[in-house]
This record gives sequence, C-alpha cells and structure tokens, in this order.
Amino acid sequence: MTDQNKQEAAPQELQIQVSPDIQRGTYANQMFVAHTQEEFILDFILASQPAAMINARVIVSPTHAKRIVAALQENINNYESHYGKIDQIQAATPKGTIRH
Repeated sequence: MTDQNKQEAAPQELQIQVSPDIQRGTYANQMFVAHTQEEFILDFILASQPAAMINARVIVSPTHAKRIVAALQENINNYESHYGKIDQIQAATPKGTIRH
C-alpha cells in the first residue's frame, strides 16, 4: 500500500457544529415511518390536544436507517443496564388529520 493509499484509507475527523435552534431540540412523543425503495422518511410528531403536528421530518437512506436502529438499540441497552428496564406502553393514536 502506498503512502497516498494509507492516507486515503485513514478515517478523517469530522467537526460537527450545531446551530442554537437545532441544539435546543424538538420534543416528539410519536413517530410515523414510511419508506420507498431509496429512502426512509421519519416524521416526528408532537401529539397534544386538540391536534397533532409533525414538528420534524428526517429522510435517510436504507443503510443509514439500519445504522440508526443499531445505534438506538445499543443506547437502549446501555440505558437499561444503568437505569433498569424500560416498560413499553401502547402509544395513543392522534385523532384528526395530520397536515404537512
């Protein structure tokens, strides 16, 4: 392997910046997932009376969706080993029309 190939193969550090609006975060208590052959669409919903609203939409590739699932599962396992089992409850379905 040449020096140039070694440099290209070495992982590069990526500096991630977060704008104040994104850093503040957006609360969601429900999520709707849809997909096509090329992408997964994750709609994060804030359901509160009298209406539910999509407050964030994230669109990712199928391979990235699988990495998200793996990262969430790893973090849930870590959480449960530290704080105890997370009980699953049935989420309420919002009534009415969700407008995009």
